Amino acid sequence: MGAIRKATFLAVLMMISGLAGCIGNEDDDSSQEIVAVFTYSPATNIRAGQTIDFDARDSLPSGVALTYKWDFDGDQSIDATGRNADWTYPETGEYTVELIVSDGSNSQSTSKTLTVVDATALPPEAEITSFSSDEDCEGEDVDEGSYIHVWICDLEKSLSSRNAEGETDVQLDASDSTSGSSDDYISTYHWDLNLEFDADGDGDATNDNDLEGETVAWKDVKPGEYEIGLTITNGKGLVDSDDIKVYVSYGASWLDFEIARTTSQNPNQLDFDFEVHYDNDAGNTIRKVVGKLMYPAKDEPCLPGASCVGRLDLVAFNEEGDEATSTEPTDNSQYESRDSNCDDDKYCVDLTLSSYLFTDSESDSTYGDGDWTMSVSNNETYNQQVDRYLLLLIYK
Repeated sequence: MGAIRKATFLAVLMMISGLAGCIGNEDDDSSQEIVAVFTYSPATNIRAGQTIDFDARDSLPSGVALTYKWDFDGDQSIDATGRNADWTYPETGEYTVELIVSDGSNSQSTSKTLTVVDATALPPEAEITSFSSDEDCEGEDVDEGSYIHVWICDLEKSLSSRNAEGETDVQLDASDSTSGSSDDYISTYHWDLNLEFDADGDGDATNDNDLEGETVAWKDVKPGEYEIGLTITNGKGLVDSDDIKVYVSYGASWLDFEIARTTSQNPNQLDFDFEVHYDNDAGNTIRKVVGKLMYPAKDEPCLPGASCVGRLDLVAFNEEGDEATSTEPTDNSQYESRDSNCDDDKYCVDLTLSSYLFTDSESDSTYGDGDWTMSVSNNETYNQQVDRYLLLLIYK
């Protein structure tokens, strides 16, 4: 009987200990890291006498009762309490705002500096100059619009380097910006080269200072679609912003080379690699990829009695090696009558990969972006000469 009482006592102790652990875990929830975060509106061009609304709703942890204390003038005294507050500065100048957040046991604070300007001051006007390359990689005029479109043309590449990749410097110009009034000036030009990424960690992805200056060189830009921003400040402390789309397209060509004959049931293929981007969230979406192949309709030398009809095609694969599309005709006799759109003795073959092919969906007809390959495929049992292979990555 004593043994039973002892066992029961031990069981009760274990249950109490388990409950204590549960209670302790609940207490741990209240000791989560506290992060003080606040925003204010208007966020720029704050004028003397203007009411500013402050909001600390993004402070952490969420779902926990927190207290909020505000010091709006940097004098270490509490000017307001509550998650939301408003304040007015009657005089111009710079003011430090501090928010202190507490859960009753622990607290954390953060501060920001506000610039208050004269109520009659005029704001500047930011403007990024738009432009396009004069010609694309085929010598055609490039359309102009409210964007920047730059072509990288890497022509006459060596066959030993079959990667379609390149970089360029993009010249950014804000000289059309104005200060707001004839007696004012622009004191700073700040360029944010990625409006989707918060490089300085201040909670605003559109105000990073990646480059400074009225005209700047954005270096080593790869093919793709970008959205960049400009923020200017005038002498009275007022600011304005502008943003613009930047498209960087690319063309590479290989001239006068030979592709070996097929020696088995499968064609011999010469691979050319390229990278494509299709990301709607980041605003980086390719428009299309185009391959252009020109080769002799009848390759020489040709033995008497042989047709020697060239049978070259383009085939596109995604990074998993799935064949997306090709120019191969359904009937081999169609090589004889292929509409070349070339000189009489040449065949020209074009393969266009639409942007739809690069989307990431569950459809069997899409293949995703990333690393791709376009192959020049020799379907004949003799070596074939190629006059030109051109690969275009078009983002606009």
